[in-house]
Amino acid sequence: MIYLDNAATEGSKPYPVRSAVNAAMKVCANPGRSGHRLSLAMAEHVLDCRNLLSEVFDGYGYERCVFTKSCTEALNIAILGVLEEGDHVVASALEHNSVLRPLQFLAEQGLITYDIVPLDGGVLKAETVAACVKHKTKLVCVTSASNVTGTSCDLKELKTLLPDHVLLLVDGAQGAGHIPIRMRETGIDLLALAGHKGLHAIQIGSLLFSDRVDPRPLLFGGTGSESLRLTQPNFYPDRLESGTLSYPAICSLFEGLLLVKCQKNALYALTNALFEAVKELPAFEIFSPPNDCGIFSFRHREMPSEEFASVLSERFDIAVRGGLHCAPLAHRALGTAPDGLVRASFSVFQGMREANALLHAMRKLG
Repeated sequence: MIYLDNAATEGSKPYPVRSAVNAAMKVCANPGRSGHRLSLAMAEHVLDCRNLLSEVFDGYGYERCVFTKSCTEALNIAILGVLEEGDHVVASALEHNSVLRPLQFLAEQGLITYDIVPLDGGVLKAETVAACVKHKTKLVCVTSASNVTGTSCDLKELKTLLPDHVLLLVDGAQGAGHIPIRMRETGIDLLALAGHKGLHAIQIGSLLFSDRVDPRPLLFGGTGSESLRLTQPNFYPDRLESGTLSYPAICSLFEGLLLVKCQKNALYALTNALFEAVKELPAFEIFSPPNDCGIFSFRHREMPSEEFASVLSERFDIAVRGGLHCAPLAHRALGTAPDGLVRASFSVFQGMREANALLHAMRKLG
């Protein structure tokens, strides 16, 4: 199979990641819950991973790096755990449902209001986002890279345009591992991550946050600390990490982060080559400019996107994703709803071999 659905989950994990998971499965204890040597050693490695997360993303220290089961959970903590009654939020039309649905839930409860930033010619501009900020705006939510187009606005520019009291939440699901995301340098207050995409890990998420925010927990339970108290600890990371951590997933993330620190990204050149080739195929319309995240979205002018994706799978053994990609407002803004697009997404371990296989199929079907 030619696997081109890496924006959903990276299809092939590198050897150091697989090896780390296998090792954790062979010798595993509960990190930070017991006082014996094995539990303490694993707790030490969990701390190493927190420190590495803070280093790679220019974060605010290990205690403000918490592990979650997914980027969706991290975004829910960032939104539901920070917003108060009466707050206003600005979110872009490119956002995933992991941002839009928590906002809509709070709005339907009458707790917050929010505005959606439109696209300008299919592009999200920092000045357009900033223009939507109001006096009561507490939070601005933007993706580091759209899971539909692979693009976003300039985060540094955006931060300079925001009033100081406004918090900046970045959905790093697609951008992390592909583009530099520097929290302190950029002024990002909350960064949600998906380990299983550009960070090469198995399924795990993380939330990093600045000292300007104190998210409330969504879950309550055992933390291995202050166990005599019936209330949740008031310090991080324990405050947001109830229950047993997934040690194998954390080990995989640690190794994936080490790879990200030294890897070279050639995905812009790859998507540019695809862009130039598909421009010459009149049966197709392109919706992704060349980008560093390896996302190439398009549609056939006559065949529905989900049908086209199925044909690629059945006839050519190529795995892509068709449809709305859990980003309905992006497709409305692009004029591709309700059918959506076909999204081919590449990992840094792929190249022109996989791109040429896709091009061959598109020429056959065009």
